[in-house]
Amino acid sequence: MAKFFPKLYPILDSSFIPPTGRAEFLRRLGDSLADAGVTLLEYRNKAGGDAELLADAAVLRAALPAGRVKLILDDRADLVEQIGFDGVHVDANDATPAEARQLLGSDRIVGTFGGGAALVPGILQTPADYFSIGAVFPTRTKQVAAPPIGIEGVRRLREQAGADPVLVAIGGITLERAPAVLEAGATLVAVAGAFFRQPDPAAEFRRWMALLG
Repeated sequence: MAKFFPKLYPILDSSFIPPTGRAEFLRRLGDSLADAGVTLLEYRNKAGGDAELLADAAVLRAALPAGRVKLILDDRADLVEQIGFDGVHVDANDATPAEARQLLGSDRIVGTFGGGAALVPGILQTPADYFSIGAVFPTRTKQVAAPPIGIEGVRRLREQAGADPVLVAIGGITLERAPAVLEAGATLVAVAGAFFRQPDPAAEFRRWMALLG
């Protein structure tokens, strides 16, 4: 698998999925995102059980064909192979990047948290393909204790990381803010609420891509 990362990394949190008509909602959403040109998507479900996660994942994988769209599962490295996803994002209290890599092999994507105010000590030496940084701005989607790092924080972390590591900026990033975040040194921006709180996430994705290229 060529580990190419686009500029936009949509994160579909389970809180954005309606409790009724769940499968049909995900099928329509997946089809529209594929048509819009999404090539990387994370599915995150911290509240539901395994049965819900597996059912959602099956619909998403069917709607977002392997080879066209890389699907990342949050937390659960143990389920990636079973559901046919392309990688995992692990943080504290999950498997470590080294454990995820050993489980998934070299072809799949492994991402992890890289730092906020500063890089996590030793994080660049772990076998991860990308490192998320932030939160850049205040966010409603995920609970974070540390204050936002802002544009200058992104710039500082890029200076610490050097030119090569893939840095994924996350947290409160809007279309208006995204160009400055990329200019400051993020490789790509991860977006959750700014897409999936919109009535038409696929149209919103197209709008972002028209600006960011």
